Amino acid sequence: MYDLVVIGGGPAGLTATIYGIRKRLDVLLVTRDLGGKTNYQLHLPFVHEHQLVRGIEIVDKFRRELEYLDFARSMDGVTRVEKTDGGFLLHTKEGKDLTARAVIIATGTRGLRLDIPGEQEFMMRGLCYSAISYSQFFIDRTVAVVGDGELALRAAAELATVAAHVYLVGHLNSAVETPLGRKLQGSGNVTLLDGYRPAEVLGGQYAERLRVLTPNGSEEMLETDGIFMEQALSPRSELVADLVELDAQGRIKVDARCRTSVPGIFAAGDVTDVYAEQALVALGEGAKAALSAYEYLLPGLSTANAGTATAREQSDGAKVAG
Repeated sequence: MYDLVVIGGGPAGLTATIYGIRKRLDVLLVTRDLGGKTNYQLHLPFVHEHQLVRGIEIVDKFRRELEYLDFARSMDGVTRVEKTDGGFLLHTKEGKDLTARAVIIATGTRGLRLDIPGEQEFMMRGLCYSAISYSQFFIDRTVAVVGDGELALRAAAELATVAAHVYLVGHLNSAVETPLGRKLQGSGNVTLLDGYRPAEVLGGQYAERLRVLTPNGSEEMLETDGIFMEQALSPRSELVADLVELDAQGRIKVDARCRTSVPGIFAAGDVTDVYAEQALVALGEGAKAALSAYEYLLPGLSTANAGTATAREQSDGAKVAG
């Protein structure tokens, strides 16, 4: 039985795993990849690498540390978590059963796609999902935001502080009657295209135009320097949906110490109800989750378990040194 199993290899999961290892816990990270959403970076013709300040640099350090620690990672996915006497049973996609005394869920979210022509072709080449992450690159630029709810409003408001013009495309309905919606209505550089639908993304090497359908069925072409799809995010919380408390959007509810409603299950990053889907926020939440898990495990930690983790670490380090 592991002391701690971390599920998900994005910023939160990587950080939680490294912090757990440094606490000499017997830790296993279960993930399909190392890096999560930071593996996908927006490319723009007017932005150069030296201008970027990103959380990925910190994530890369943790990723490199884990790449040679074979004992601490399993390139697999978890389908379900069950509560058992003294811990938890985890079922993986490859048919394995793992047991742990504590679990950290850091599975992130999946962005809802538009399923329109050009979306796949221009993904991360002028077209992406996180305006808050990239808004600083659009000073005096023209940008389109596609979405219907609060996420789209927040994205448009963020961009409006720096962009020359922002188009907000979607069925906005009551969203425009919120304080943020009213602020956007009063912004001179924001055009609310209520009832408009995205139909196609066009461009050369990068996304440059968005073809939209108006409420009466006609077409318009929006010339843009970037396009952000800001529809609702779908949290990957289904593996613990019948165990822990979720909010109305399906995100895992956590307290200030990343504890869920079930003792021994912690959660961090975008899968939780913590504000802002940002890599740097997820890094901090992952650290908190690991420290909280350590505190939870502390009364029952045995020298045998700690010794096992240390021995594995030393053995793997010896292989690298050799």
